[in-house]
Order: sequence, then structure tokens, then C-alpha cells
Amino acid sequence: MSHVDGVLFDIEGVLVTDRHPVPGAADVLARLRADGVRRAFLTNTTSRTCAEIARNLDDLGMDVDPDEIVTAVSLTVEHVRQTYPGRRCWVLDEGDIAADLEGIDLDEDDPEVVILGGAGDAFTHRAMSRVAELMLEGVPVIAMHRALSWQAADGLRIDTGVYLAGLEELSGRSVVTVGKPSLRGFLVASERMGIEPDRMVVVGDDLAGEVVPGQRLGMTGVLVRTGKFRQSVLDLAVDRPDHVVDSVADLPGLLDTL
Repeated sequence: MSHVDGVLFDIEGVLVTDRHPVPGAADVLARLRADGVRRAFLTNTTSRTCAEIARNLDDLGMDVDPDEIVTAVSLTVEHVRQTYPGRRCWVLDEGDIAADLEGIDLDEDDPEVVILGGAGDAFTHRAMSRVAELMLEGVPVIAMHRALSWQAADGLRIDTGVYLAGLEELSGRSVVTVGKPSLRGFLVASERMGIEPDRMVVVGDDLAGEVVPGQRLGMTGVLVRTGKFRQSVLDLAVDRPDHVVDSVADLPGLLDTL
């Protein structure tokens, strides 16, 4: 582990699948901490706060501090504060994330900015049609992330990214994406750990959305065959991961060779 000072983890599909722990994940996190390897967690989860995510991981035997977690929500809030200070925002999302939306003026009825969270039951036909209409009127739309899918216990679910291409084509306008695969979160995690990207490993179950962006910044990429990993996607991919392992449980053995 001579040139690895920090590991950046995705959470869903890598450490947890539909809120159930991936076997061996807790032991890996504990070993890294014992070895003095810094850790950070970058997630597109938009339905839970950083504190809630940390508590849920702790309940599964994974000792994680809220300050180690970077979410698409926290990245989006920072972006909106800087780019649209004081603007009225409509947040279309699932779950109670109010604690992480501090400083955002919420107004669903007369928004000046639309913020899209993760796709779920809130993404109804009527709601998405209204988003399209607002885009056509020139209201800026920000997506917390551009992920195409996520893995539930009973199968794959499409995510926000699936909707964005259609909205952009209809309106002729671009949707700004803040979370993965945008590089912003990877850089924030690097800064938070105080480690340069070329001294870091990024671990994800999404080649295009997690592993490749990290590699573009100089991180060593590790793709796991859990969560939403599909062999067919890997077989057809032009960009290749630095390493592929069966699960996060295999990470310590790989790090020992780096």
C-alpha cells in the first residue's frame, strides 16, 4: 500500500446494496482506518442527509463520520449558494433532506431555479412535464447527479440521468450536473482528505459514473462486480478500469500489490 494514502468509496452497490451490507465491507473500512489510510465516501444518494447516512452505516457495523461523506445534495447546495444566491428553488426529490438544504429558499409554486434530486415516485408525468415547461421558459435546471440507474433488492431502477437527455433535447438547454459523474465531488473529497488524487484509489460499481471520472483525475480506479455492475457494460466500454475485483472485500489484497 506504499503509494496509496486515501480511498474514495461509493456507498450504494459497493458497501451496501439496498441498505444491506456487502459481506466484508465493515472489515475493509476498519482495516484502512487501523492502517492510517484516509477514507472518504462520495454518494449520489439524495434522499438522506450526511448524518443519517453515517448512522445507517454505523448500524451496519461500519464506523463512518458524517464529515467523511460527500453527497450530491451537499455539493448542489454549495453550487446553488454560489451561483444563484437568494433565488427561489423548487427541489423535486424523495426523502427528508431539509437539514442539508440550509441556506436554500424553497418555493415550489413560483421557482426561479429547479433542482432535480434522485429519480423516484416524485418524478411523475405531471411533475416532469412542469420541469420541461419551466425549462422552455428559461428557468435554469440543476441536477444533483446524472446517474442512469441504481440497484434495488429486486432489480435495477432508472435514475435521473435517463430523464435529462429528453429534457435537454426538448428545451434546447443544458442541465447543470453537480454530483457524479461530474468531477466536482471527486475534487471535494480529495481536498477534504488532504490527499492528491494520484495518491488515491476510487472504488465504485459504476464504470462510467465513478471509476473513469476518478481515473481522469489521476486516481487508481477499482471496479467492483457488485451493485449495478453488469459484465455486458464492461465488455462494451471503451474506457477501461485500472482494476476489477469481485467485491470490496477483495480491496485489501489489491492494495497490498499497489
